[in-house]
Amino acid sequence: MAKTMESKPPLKERAQAFVKSLPDTVQSSQAWNSIFRPGSIFRKGYTDSPRNRSYVIMNSVLYHLHPVKVKRHAVKVSYTLCLGGLSFFLFILLTVTGIFLMFFYRPTAAQAWDDIYTLQTSVTFGLLVRNMHRWAAHLMVLSVFLHMARVFYHGAYKPPREFNWVIGVVLLTLTLLLSFTGYLLPWDQLALWAVTVGTNMMGYTPVFGDQVRFVLLGGAEIGTDTLLRWYVLHVLLLPFTIVIFMAIHFWRVRKDGGISGPL
Repeated sequence: MAKTMESKPPLKERAQAFVKSLPDTVQSSQAWNSIFRPGSIFRKGYTDSPRNRSYVIMNSVLYHLHPVKVKRHAVKVSYTLCLGGLSFFLFILLTVTGIFLMFFYRPTAAQAWDDIYTLQTSVTFGLLVRNMHRWAAHLMVLSVFLHMARVFYHGAYKPPREFNWVIGVVLLTLTLLLSFTGYLLPWDQLALWAVTVGTNMMGYTPVFGDQVRFVLLGGAEIGTDTLLRWYVLHVLLLPFTIVIFMAIHFWRVRKDGGISGPL
């Protein structure tokens, strides 16, 4: 008795079936379920419902940064002028260009200016990146100031947003300090006189002015230690502090009801 052999489907059909079942196989795997939590739109079996939409917002950092609903006036460019978002974008640009500049800069009195000169004349796109960094710093000071002015004239500092107004004032102060410390790093005559004037002004702080001046100078007079301390302030302390206060600022915008409405 002859055995009947079941014919296998053609290779093309098997390949098509495999490709068709691949998404379900991947979404059913343990690795996929460990990455995407329940309620995610990337999770198998997701259905569009108010409950699942709330899960998506709560379980996703990216989606949680944005509110579920946005007021109509908040998306009008003529109301906010995008000054807050522009300030944040300029900070990101300064971070990226600043990291590039750090590869070619040594914070010592003997080498700082030579490194800046070499960066501008011998490094590919060095002058372009330095000018991007410099102009972005100027624009960030301007945009943060205009953002504060916009908030003030729209009355957005009033309850319940008074705490966030204080955070904004702190961010403006940190932005000015970030700009000032970066102004000193080329270590030219402008930088030396700026350090002299700035530290002398801080030396008149009541009670502990001399101690503040000594800490900022790294000694009794301006030298390599002075440049190193201002460099650390510029690339480490101030940026990390700004990131923390920006996170609080964005969080409070959400918790205080979003962008304030027109008067």
